Amino acid sequence: MKPAVHAFFDEATNTITYVVREPEGRACAVIDSVLDFDYASGRTDTRSADAVIEFIRAEDLKLDWVLETHVHADHLSAAPYIQERLGGKIGIGDRITVVQETFGKIFNEGTRFQRDGSQFDRLFQEGDSFMIGQMRGDVLHTPGHTPACLTYVIGDAAFVGDTLFMPDFGTARCDFPGGSAEVMFASVQKILALPDETRVFVGHDYKAPGRDVYAWESTVGEQKARNVHVGGGRSKDEFVAMREKRDATLAMPRLIIPSLQVNMRAGQFPEAEDNGQVYLKVPVNGL
Repeated sequence: MKPAVHAFFDEATNTITYVVREPEGRACAVIDSVLDFDYASGRTDTRSADAVIEFIRAEDLKLDWVLETHVHADHLSAAPYIQERLGGKIGIGDRITVVQETFGKIFNEGTRFQRDGSQFDRLFQEGDSFMIGQMRGDVLHTPGHTPACLTYVIGDAAFVGDTLFMPDFGTARCDFPGGSAEVMFASVQKILALPDETRVFVGHDYKAPGRDVYAWESTVGEQKARNVHVGGGRSKDEFVAMREKRDATLAMPRLIIPSLQVNMRAGQFPEAEDNGQVYLKVPVNGL
């Protein structure tokens, strides 16, 4: 089955949100939505999510799922905003509990913050499947970037989140808490074992050197042959050495502090304090 895929690119965070729909039918899913956030003012905006909602309504689609490939560290999720307006269930990998435990401690969230993944409607495990109308999706657990990373294989399309980027850009960093270059290499091999013609949709694009346009779709065959980090038969040892050296040079994402606090709550903000104001914490000399 070949699902129809419509992409929404957010240049502020270099994130691609996908609407995946049945080739014949009205059911769809949203993957990796974006809530706009201005860090300096602490204000949110819904223009990116509203564009997705407008598209779904204009196409007269029925939203079954709002899916997250992982807990993003570079943008806030609009999942609850979209769910409130269009319905659907919010899904993420079951290792979200590991992420919640880790960052619950880092942000000193206390006992009121549930670390059991209950903020989400469905926690997926390796081998799980789900339906988008009459179209089946299958779940691959592909950790390495984070412990909870998933790849959603829907028909001939694989939505890989941050595990793979475009072939000329490579792979995602593995130096966040719970990340691992060794584990990432194994996850990539799982994706590359899919049929060569499988379409690969990435979670971000940053324009590789020499490329003037943003891109987000390749194939498994192209990734195997040309990915600059894992293609052409590169060994595990070569990849791990490259990844660890490269990660040591990378700065933290600009929105990592607000993103983690919101996204580990399925896109919800912390509860308002006694003055009615919502706050996000900044760990000084932390992370």
